[in-house]
Amino acid sequence: MTYLPGGGAWQGPNDAESALMSLVKDATVRIHRPEPGYAPEGPEGSDGDFLGSGFFIAPNWVLTCAHVAMEGRGRQVNVVYKTARGGDAVRVGGTVRAALPEERPGTGGWPAPDLALIQLLRPVEHPCVYLSERSTGMNRGAYYFAGWADGGAGTLKRLGRECRVVGTVDDWADGDEQVLIEASQLYAGMSGGPVVDLVRGEVVGVLKSRATDTNGGTAIGVERLRTLPVPERAATAESDDPYQAVFHAHDRYHADRHNNPVDDEETWADVQRDLGSVAGPALTPQQRVDLLGRLAKLPPPVSTRSLLDILGGLGHGYRTVGVPAPRGWRDGLGVLYDAREGDEALERILRYCMSAIAAERPYVVPSTKLAEDALWDWVKETAEDRLRRPFRREMARLRYQGRYDRGAEHLRTPAPADAPVRPPRSPSSVVLYLEPRAWQPDHYDWRVVARLSADDLPVTENYQGTRADELPARLAASLGKAFRMCDEPDNPAILQVVVEPALLDLEVEKWQLPADSRPLGVQRPVVIRCSDERSAPSEDVLPEREARWKRIHTGPMRAAVVDCDDGMRVPVPVMAELRGLAYETVPVLCRYGGRTDTQSVAGFGRVLDGGFDVVLWRRPRTERAASCTEFHLRAVDTVDGAGVADRLPQKIHELRRGVREGRTDMFWSDGIALIYGNPQPPPPGPLLQAP
Repeated sequence: MTYLPGGGAWQGPNDAESALMSLVKDATVRIHRPEPGYAPEGPEGSDGDFLGSGFFIAPNWVLTCAHVAMEGRGRQVNVVYKTARGGDAVRVGGTVRAALPEERPGTGGWPAPDLALIQLLRPVEHPCVYLSERSTGMNRGAYYFAGWADGGAGTLKRLGRECRVVGTVDDWADGDEQVLIEASQLYAGMSGGPVVDLVRGEVVGVLKSRATDTNGGTAIGVERLRTLPVPERAATAESDDPYQAVFHAHDRYHADRHNNPVDDEETWADVQRDLGSVAGPALTPQQRVDLLGRLAKLPPPVSTRSLLDILGGLGHGYRTVGVPAPRGWRDGLGVLYDAREGDEALERILRYCMSAIAAERPYVVPSTKLAEDALWDWVKETAEDRLRRPFRREMARLRYQGRYDRGAEHLRTPAPADAPVRPPRSPSSVVLYLEPRAWQPDHYDWRVVARLSADDLPVTENYQGTRADELPARLAASLGKAFRMCDEPDNPAILQVVVEPALLDLEVEKWQLPADSRPLGVQRPVVIRCSDERSAPSEDVLPEREARWKRIHTGPMRAAVVDCDDGMRVPVPVMAELRGLAYETVPVLCRYGGRTDTQSVAGFGRVLDGGFDVVLWRRPRTERAASCTEFHLRAVDTVDGAGVADRLPQKIHELRRGVREGRTDMFWSDGIALIYGNPQPPPPGPLLQAP
């Protein structure tokens, strides 16, 4: 596309751009509300109310806006598309498989990311767009969008227009960032249509809204699809996770189209080549589409955490602030596009491929071995063609070492459904720092950090003050991203909430993110850690503190109720008596929860200052029975039965789930809370510069 010198008027597309626009239009569909009692098939004209636009992203999958798709009848819609350029229109039924968010709030429009995936009810032949694999796809520059709109006299027309990205609106920290676009003739009904980068030749966004003067609107980056919910259970098939299913099908489709020896139609890779685009500094569009197709034949990564470990092992720091974390093999490849140019960039991509070959699998199918071999063939051929002999030898050693020893059985069979593919690793942690504002009561600054192994990855922060009752909503997107970075199947990350002692009874475990989900404490272990705001312990307490921490992590532990005796509240022992308790002791406070009197606060303070970094207590409950014998008995059983401190967060998680599920044998633990946290170095300073 050409412009006059000095940013003048558009001069029209060149041949490659025209071909790209045709590919975009071919895959753009319109979405209708089915008529009552509709049949999925039928003549055009009985499609029901027109809702908006969408586009095919994989065989039998349509991407659109949630506010378009969710206006159907019971998540059912009609998708209307043309079989060929100038061909007849075809209608097929579809169902909304996923939406972000799943429900519209009580007031206002549909909030960002405002995306939805529709799956067709029957297989049909149709073209698909090429979606960018980059973590950030929409920057300032020239783009093109397409969609359906009323062309006059009630006739729906498929339109395409050029546009420019001119900025953003809303806050990326909340997950609701939208991209501002400047365009002429953006009409009602075009919401849900694709936005394509005219330089790279790939779809990077979805039209969301238009300004009232039709001269612009907003779009959502396709990378926001990475925020789709992650299945809690380990995947046993590609279809268990819609995100992986859609993008694997997308990449296989484009590789098959490009490598098809009989089809002579121009593919997306052909057009990208003609545009002069490159897939990062190391790959041509043809190499990229071939590689992605081979990666898409492998089972996906076990988790985002495992994928980040692979990227970290390649010496490539992942940008965590302001972008969704990668989830699939294609996402990791997109991260590597920012690597240095030349042979080093290609070497990093090939090492990434070898990591994908050797990675742990969430499941294994008979074709997995064939997929590994095909990816190795690509690595070997690429290295032989472009890289030095020492590197080629390194690749060969990686191929045949470890589980690829010559003579070893290569074809692995799926494990039984009740047997894990691999033992779970120790859960990682998401750390939420909450700092009250002394000059603004009931307001907090906060920051979220993902703690993978020994590395702290900043996620986001806010130093503008958030009211206590608004914390769950404001933190939902940031915590959700951090959980995706750290969770593994059946092994959710621990949420560690760092607060001042005065905030110990802040019930973060009861937060619901989003509002219609299960409480955080039911989804994952949630523990409290006291910040270092209180006075520093004396020099003779510090060695005891370290000794206690080491002792309870080698076991066995022993619980000791320190503020209740025979159902009567008693003062917490004085400091000397507390320090005399055996190092394996875990203090249990039965009567503290919610009390603000001087004696209770001082007693809990003595426990914290006495060198105990693992403490159990329970939240206040107005309806709690007077007798606490059951709590004493079961708390002792829980602590002593856990054996070592590392198991306590999971034990508390199991109790909270039991209470939620109505298990009467666990009702004694309602409101239970756990302080757990070895004193860490001071938390990092501000992640970003304040404006």
